[in-house]
Amino acid sequence: MTVAEQLRLEQTAFVAAVAGKLNDFLATRQSVMSAISQDIDPLMGSISNLVTGGKRLRALMCYWGWRGAGGEPAAAEVVTAGSALELFQAAALIHDDIIDRSDTRRGGPSVHRRFSQLHVDQGWALDSERFGHAAAILTGDLCLSFSEETFTDIGQAAASGSQARLIFNLMRAEVMAGQYLDILEEVAGPMRDRAGAVSRAQSIIRFKSAKYSTEHPLALGGALAGASDELLRGYSAFALPLGEAFQLRDDVLGVFGDPVTTGKPAGDDLREGKRTVLVAFALDQASPEESRFLDAKLGSPDLTDTDVEEIRRIIVDCGALQATEVLIEEFGRAAFAELDLLPLEDLPKTALRKLAEATVSRAA
Repeated sequence: MTVAEQLRLEQTAFVAAVAGKLNDFLATRQSVMSAISQDIDPLMGSISNLVTGGKRLRALMCYWGWRGAGGEPAAAEVVTAGSALELFQAAALIHDDIIDRSDTRRGGPSVHRRFSQLHVDQGWALDSERFGHAAAILTGDLCLSFSEETFTDIGQAAASGSQARLIFNLMRAEVMAGQYLDILEEVAGPMRDRAGAVSRAQSIIRFKSAKYSTEHPLALGGALAGASDELLRGYSAFALPLGEAFQLRDDVLGVFGDPVTTGKPAGDDLREGKRTVLVAFALDQASPEESRFLDAKLGSPDLTDTDVEEIRRIIVDCGALQATEVLIEEFGRAAFAELDLLPLEDLPKTALRKLAEATVSRAA
């Protein structure tokens, strides 16, 4: 069997095992929650919907970190860890969509919009939007609880004080810190020094997304398999620039992506007021008049398609898009160079290379 064939079979088996673990876990929790009240079913349905499908990037990074450190194929520990990461990701998406006022997720209504619509459909009292936000926050909190419960099920390898537990805890704390820095930049950015905007935006993506998308999941898998400190450092040297390239690509797609492919309206990041690296470059490199236009329009819920097109033109013409693409290329090059140095067997190294290639060049 070739390395490519083995990779495909092993990765397919792992993804199926994670899906099965999630289904089984949520089925048991469904019976517990339904015993409280069947009115809670929409919360469980929202969680199930979010953890069904998707790219499984974090779970796969965890798996190949495990395999690279000598872990056995499809072992229970790494399947459980992958499931915990998927539940954490779902919780983060629910809360992120509320914070960003995003109406869609993966081509359908976001969780808070689903609950707002439920309120309207049922003809309930008081404010439908407030109910939607409150219900979605609680759904995200429940999903966070499930993530922790699942991770604890790994057993001794994830116990308090273990390397895996330290990584899992740090990952969650950093995401919350990065999320706060993100919303802070939206409101404080216009009053802050423009010269530092790119640096602040890069710090945000590092802690809000890059570390928990690639670096921590890879290290988590390695730690569960007993990886040496040297290998874990090598994992980080490869995965952190990869995660930064991943988020920069996401930022480009948030402005220029095809809604059919991304599942989100064109210019959604602009309506949400995202002060991304792409936007920071534009604010720094555009003319004073264009920069003022960007400041005035960012975060406007009434942003028109014409406004979006004008912002896109400014971003392209001032060189901000090109500067971002250069950064993506530099981070990607750094990641691949570090991957070449990792002392891994052909199978995990090939798998990580393919994940990295898909991450950097993705269209959705």
